[in-house]
Amino acid sequence: MSSPDFESLSLSAPVLKAVKQLGYEQPSPVQAQSIPILLEGKNLLGTAQTGTGKTAAFALPFLSKIDEKQRSPQILVLTPTRELAIQVAEAFQSYAKHMKGFNVLPIYGGADIGGQLRSLKRGVQVVVGTPGRMLDHLRRRSLDLSQIKGLILDEADEMLRMGFIDDVETILAQTPPECQRALFSATMPPTIRRVAEKYLGDAERVNIEAKTKTVERIEQQYVTVKAHQKMDALTRVLEVESFDGMIIFVRTKSSTVDIAERLEARGFSSAALNGDLSQALRERTINRLKKGQIDVVVATDVAARGLDVERISHVINFDIPYDNESYVHRIGRTGRAGRDGKAILFITPKETRLLRSIEKSTRQTISPLTMPSNEQVSDQRIMQFTNQLVKTLETPRLDKFRDLITKFAAENELDMADIAAALTYENQKERPLFPKLDNIVAPRENNRDRDNGRDRNRDRAEKRDRKDNRREDNRREERPKREPRVRDEGGEDVAMVTYRMEVGNNDGITPSNIVGAIANEADISSRYIGSIKLHDDYSTVDLPEGMPDELLNHLKKVRVCAKPMRISVYNPNAAPAGGSSEQKEPRQPRMKKTISRDVDQKRTADTQKPAKKRDFGKKKPAGGKFAKDSGEGRTFKGKKSFGDKKPVDGSGPVKKKKTYTKKPKKAKS
Repeated sequence: MSSPDFESLSLSAPVLKAVKQLGYEQPSPVQAQSIPILLEGKNLLGTAQTGTGKTAAFALPFLSKIDEKQRSPQILVLTPTRELAIQVAEAFQSYAKHMKGFNVLPIYGGADIGGQLRSLKRGVQVVVGTPGRMLDHLRRRSLDLSQIKGLILDEADEMLRMGFIDDVETILAQTPPECQRALFSATMPPTIRRVAEKYLGDAERVNIEAKTKTVERIEQQYVTVKAHQKMDALTRVLEVESFDGMIIFVRTKSSTVDIAERLEARGFSSAALNGDLSQALRERTINRLKKGQIDVVVATDVAARGLDVERISHVINFDIPYDNESYVHRIGRTGRAGRDGKAILFITPKETRLLRSIEKSTRQTISPLTMPSNEQVSDQRIMQFTNQLVKTLETPRLDKFRDLITKFAAENELDMADIAAALTYENQKERPLFPKLDNIVAPRENNRDRDNGRDRNRDRAEKRDRKDNRREDNRREERPKREPRVRDEGGEDVAMVTYRMEVGNNDGITPSNIVGAIANEADISSRYIGSIKLHDDYSTVDLPEGMPDELLNHLKKVRVCAKPMRISVYNPNAAPAGGSSEQKEPRQPRMKKTISRDVDQKRTADTQKPAKKRDFGKKKPAGGKFAKDSGEGRTFKGKKSFGDKKPVDGSGPVKKKKTYTKKPKKAKS
C-alpha cells in the first residue's frame, strides 16, 4: 500500500501551501496516522521516537482548524525545555506563514516576562512554553485558557523525568473539558499512562514502532581511549572527519566551556552551550551555528534537547551518557528528516559494558573507529593548505607581492621554489603540515570483557578490606554515608553518596521539585537520582559518587521552590542534637570568663551592686549547671580585686568612699 501525500490529508489551503513550499513530499508514518485523527477532533495518544516528525504531526492539523480572527489563545503546547519550546514555535510560524494575522508566542523561564505579557495582551493564537512559566502566567491571570481548543504535551516522558508532571496536571485541570488533547512521548511509563487515562479518556492510539530506536541513516562508531587522551583523540577526529556542523556532548557545564576553549586554541570555531548561559546567549549561539559562523557546539543534554539545526552532520559523545535514552536523544540531533548523519562515541575501558548496553537497547551494532594516524592528519592538513592556496591565488591583489618576491629572488639569486618553501615553513609553524603526534593506543577490551566477573569479585573484596581498615582507624564517621550500589541498564555498578539539602517539609518541598531541580542543573537522569527523604527543615538525596566539585558548587546555589538548596555531603553525626554541644566540658571555662566580664561591667554602673552580689551568690548552691555557666563564682572574686582590696560589709556607701579616695592626688599633680 502506497503512502498518502499531504494533499489527501484534508489540510487547509494556507497550511498545505506552506508545506509544499517547505519541500515536504510525503508525510512520515507518525504524520500519516496522526493528522487524520486530530482533524476529526479526537484525542490522541502517540508513541514515537525523536526525529520522526512529531511536531508537524500535531501542528499541521491544529493550524488547519484555527480561527485567525480570534486573538485569544486557541492552541497550547507544553514542552520540557526552553530550546524545544522555541523550536516548536518556529515550526508553527513556518507552517502558518500564509495565514493572515497569525501569531505564536514561546514562553519560558530565563526570558523577559514583560515582553511575554505585552505579546499576550496584543493577542496570540498559539502559546508554546514550559510548565513552570505557564503556571507563572496563570497565577498572574495574564494567560487565559477559557478559549483553548487544543492542548499538546510534547515529550511527556521527559517532563516526567525532569519533575514537571505535577505542574502539567495543574495546567491540564484548568483547560476546558471539551478541549481536544494530544500527548506524544517516546516511552509510556506508568505515570504517563495514568495522566493519559485521566485527561485523554478513550484517546486514539498511534504507536510508531521503529525497527531500531535510532535512525538507520546515522552511521555509528566508537573509539576506545584512555581518559587523559580524550582531548587529543577528539582533535584528531575533528581534523580527519569531513563535517559541516557538529555537536559534542559532555556531562557537566564546566566541561562545555573547557573543551570549547581548547578547541578554539587548536583552530576550530566552537562555542559552549549550557544551562548557566542566559537564554539570549544560548539563542545567539544556536543562530551562529545555523548561519555557519561557528562549526562546533559543546553542549550538555538539557541545553541541546530539541535542537534541530539542518547543518549538523556529526554528533560526538565525548562523555558516554548514563542511560540509553539519553544516547538516542543525543544522536538524534543529526540524521533528521531523512538526512545522513554520523555519531561517534568515546569510551574508556571501564565503560565497555555501557557500550554493549546501548547496542542491545538500540538493536544496532556500533562499529569501532580506528584512531587517525600521523599520516592521515598530515594529508588532511596538506589538502586544506593547498585548497586555501588555490583560493588565495585567485585573489586579484597579488601584483605587489609578486613584484616583491621577484625582486627579492633576483637580488639574492634565489630560486622561487626555495622562497615558496621558506614561506610555507613559516606559515605552518603553529599547525605543522607534518606533525609528530603522540601515539594513542587503544586500550585492550577483550581481557576486561572476559574477566568482568572475576574483576568485580576482586573489587568487592578490596572494598571490604578498605572498609575494615577504616573501622580500625576510627575514621568511619569521617566518611559520607554510602547507600547500596545501583545498577544501570548495562549491569554496571553505580556507587551512590547521600547529600543533604537545607530545604524540607516546612518549605513546601516535594520529591518531584528536587528531582526536577537536580535533573535540570546537573544533567543527571532520574534513574540515577536515588532515595529522597524529606524532614521538617532539611532533606537528603542519593546521587552518583564522583560528582565534580564545580558541579557540586553550582548545585549549592540552585533554588528549589524559591529556597536555596545549599547541598553538601550528608554526615549524620553532624546533624543538630539538642543540647549535646552544651555538655562539652572544654567549653565551660571560656563561657565563664566571658559572662563574668559582662556581669562585672554591668554592675559597676548599678547603684544596687552589693545587694545583687549577695542575691546572686545565694543562688549558687541551687543553681546547678546554670549558675556555673553564668560565671557567678568569678564575679565575687573579680569585684574584690577591682576595688581597694579592703573587706566591706556589702553596703553601698563604703565602696563609694573607697572608689574616690585617690581624687585629691590628681588635684595636687
